[in-house]
Parts: sequence; C-alpha cells; structure tokens
Amino acid sequence: MLPSFDLAVFRQGTFPAFPSQVGKGGRGERREMAVRGGSISMSVRCLVGLLVILTTVTDNYLYATPLPNIVLFLIDDLGWRDLSCQGSSYYRTPNIDQLAADGVRFTDAYSACAVCSPTRAAILTGKYPARLMLTDWLPSGRWDPKAKLRSARFVRSLPVEEFTLAEALREAGYRTASIGKWHLGSEPFSLPEHHGFDLNIAGNAHGAPGSYFYPYEGDWLIPGTGLRARWNVLPNGHADEYLTDRLTDEAVKFITQNKDQPFFLYFPHYGVHAPLQAKPHMIAKYKQIPKEQRQGLPEYAAMVESVDDSVSRVIAVLEQLKISENTILIFTSDNGGFWKATNNAPLRGNKGAYYEGGIRVPLIIKWPGTVQAGAIVNEPVISNDLYPTCLSAAGIKSLPNQHMDGLDLSDLIAGDQRQLNRESLFWHFPHYNEHPSSVPSSVIRKRNWKLIESFDPEGLELYNLQQDISEKVNLVSREPMILAELKTDLDSWRISVGAQMMQPNPDYSPPPVANLKSQIETTKTGK
Repeated sequence: MLPSFDLAVFRQGTFPAFPSQVGKGGRGERREMAVRGGSISMSVRCLVGLLVILTTVTDNYLYATPLPNIVLFLIDDLGWRDLSCQGSSYYRTPNIDQLAADGVRFTDAYSACAVCSPTRAAILTGKYPARLMLTDWLPSGRWDPKAKLRSARFVRSLPVEEFTLAEALREAGYRTASIGKWHLGSEPFSLPEHHGFDLNIAGNAHGAPGSYFYPYEGDWLIPGTGLRARWNVLPNGHADEYLTDRLTDEAVKFITQNKDQPFFLYFPHYGVHAPLQAKPHMIAKYKQIPKEQRQGLPEYAAMVESVDDSVSRVIAVLEQLKISENTILIFTSDNGGFWKATNNAPLRGNKGAYYEGGIRVPLIIKWPGTVQAGAIVNEPVISNDLYPTCLSAAGIKSLPNQHMDGLDLSDLIAGDQRQLNRESLFWHFPHYNEHPSSVPSSVIRKRNWKLIESFDPEGLELYNLQQDISEKVNLVSREPMILAELKTDLDSWRISVGAQMMQPNPDYSPPPVANLKSQIETTKTGK
C-alpha cells in the first residue's frame, strides 16, 4: 500500500520520509539497505518522481477551468420598468439592455422587501428578512406613540452570526469587495469587513449619500429624536466628481488588481436613491423631452443613465483584461421605484408598498457558457435565491442551513423550463412607513395568486397577477377557497420563520370617525 502524500508538501519541494530513509539502525542501516538492495533507493526515487508527475497532472486538471468571477450590481430604488429592455421608452440604458440581450432576463423577479436594508440582508444571507428579524430599513426610527399598533421588534444590523455569501466565497479562495452602499449596520461589528469582505469602499450605516457630488457630505434628521447625523461617504475626491463615477473608478481598480485570481465584486450603487442629483448636461437632455412623454423626473433619468454608464465601464474592463468570458454578471434592484422619481405603471404602488410596484424588480444574469443569450424566464424568483446561485456558479457545495429560503437558479439560467421546487414567495413588514400605499402587512404569492394581509387598517386583498398585473380587482369575495388556502399558508409560514408581529398600542386614541375614513381612503388610493 502506498503511503499518503500532501500535495502542498510536494508543491513546496519537501518530501516525506520513506521506509528506506528511516530505520532503527540509523545511517548504517540505511546504507546497508541501499547496498543489499540497491534497487530500493532507485525504486523510491522513481516513486517520488511518479507522484510529482501525477500531482502536476492532477493540479492542471483541477485548475484547468478557473473559478468564475462574480459581479453583482445592486441598484437602489430602480423600478421594474425603469430600463429600456423592461419596456421603458424614456430611460436610456443601452448597456444594460445589451447585458439582457447577452444573458437571461427574469420577468417575475422580486426583492425580499419593499425597502432597502432587508433586501440587502436577504441577498447576503439567503434568508427571508422575517427569519433574520431584519424587517425594516436601518436604523429606522422610533415607533409612533400615537399609532394604533406598536411596530414589531427587529434587529438594527446584520447579525454577525450569519455566514454571508462573501464569507462563503472568500473561504473558497475569492477576493471579495463591497463598493458602495452598505446600510446593514455600522462600527464596531457590522460593516462589510465584519461580514466577509476584504475591501469596503464607501459603505457605512447610512442609506444615502449626503450629496452625489464631492465632497458627498450628509446632514440628516434622525427620525423621532430631533437629533442630526452628519457623515461623509468618501473622504477624498476632486471638484465636480460624481459619486456613481467615483464608485465605478474604484470597481475598475479592484477588478484590475485582482484579474489573476477569482473575485466577488458586490457593487451596491447608491444611485438611484435620493437625493435626486445628476450631471447637468444629462439632466438637460431629458428636460428636452415633452413632459407628457416622461416616465419620471429628468434628474432621475440622468441618474439611471449614469448607472448604465457604470455597467458599460465594468464590462469594458473585463473585456480589456480578457476575463469577461469567465465572469458572471448579475444586475438587480433592492425594491421598487420611488414615487416622486418615476412612474411604475402598469404596476401598482411604489417603493415601500407591497403591491407589485414596490417589490417587483429587474433581474438580469449573464453567465457565459451557460445561459442562452436573450432568454426570458417567467418563473417567480426572489433576492434570497442569489446566494445559492452564486455558490453553484463557484462550484461550492450548497449550504442549506444558511441559505434556508433561497433556491439555486442555475437550471433556469441554463434554459431548463421546469418550475422551481417552490410554490410560494413571502413577505412580512410589521412596521409603519411614510411611502404612499405603504401599510404594515404580510404577503404571499402562490403561483399566479397574491394575497396581501394588512394590519392597520386590517384588511385582505386577493389578486390574480396573470390576469391583473395592476392589482385593480380585489377577488376576496369571489374566490373564498383560494383566499382560505393562501391565508393558511401565510399563517403557517410566519410561524415557521418566527415572524415578529405588531402589538396593540395601549396608549392609542382613535381619531374621530370622519378623519379615520379619510385616512383609510388615502391609504387605498396612495394619494
């Protein structure tokens, strides 16, 4: 039986002892052995040489196909229809459109939450926000002491106990970077560097830059406290520098520096989140378009175009370095479009709401050698799915105890039209929010059916998304069996993930009946 060998030892040029080199009689016995059986030494040397050759062949086989690089663009507040390839005739996104033409586009992709922080947590952990108890944007504010319900408990940072996507990839040999918005906690325990990223640029506790132009200074009123927070996304720069461009500079630098090793670039742009600021010459271009033909504000349209330019520059450097064919590109958004910035029609609602306009988002994946160019997938998918999909791309064994709520999308990306082994998607938002049409609620989408259970005001809404993507016709009274099925599933899911529920506020004083009716009508119309 051959002795076992450590490949690392051979690579270092240091070989283990063999029987001919070790014996009770020391050097004399070894010499005697060599003389008596001269063939032994030669045999050992031949064996060593053979093993070195086998090691080299094995290494070449194992590393013939390098691990793929992964670039994940996460755009902030980009609406489902805010790209040309998604049906917009207003926003100009030729480079993202080309990405879709070269990859696969998901029509029914969802963010894990209608606001930003929970979706980011879901992407990095593969878990529903409700399971993480991270269900609201961070740090959020205090619950309204005059509200009917008390907001549910939630954590104010990404728990360090979670084994993030970045940690899993780094453990497999990837160089990892987070460049842009973090919004999942702060010092001393919850910045990107505490969650598996080798490099953190511009990531902090805040959800927006103070300004998109250098010096990027922020001054923000902390909700419910009367206090102000002041911060700076990046401490250095130059006059007229635009944040989207600067972050792209940093991304290009990271890619260039790590071109010879596998890397994971998590690229969560601050754009196109407020403040709505863009380059003047771009704004001017969109202002020339008649108002009745605009889908959104010129400032917002110019911000979208800057993000498109960023995608173009990243693709260009990958091609220049000849690593584009070994790089997977993922492009998505953290929630629906901001109501002041863009029109989400035909979808109802906006960021913060649990109608389709608040949670349905673009998702484009380019996976060279795997995806059929220009493919379209209609299967419902969600932010949680990106974790296991990236592991699969990297050839890493799945971690089902970590990404408990995500599924590998590899087969869908490769053109397999079979449905995922999943019937339903879920959301849970036990908080108040100032965005129009936003109310505390839980949601289930099962097949083409969607149920929204709101907590304040209490209510149930049932829609058939295949027939009514705009969610205009509430079918609660017409489909009692479907309603009962989805409500039972939703209740069971909340229990299974330990979803925190809102509680009655003992200090609540109901408003006069007239005001109450007005509030309910405002909630329904979103005005």
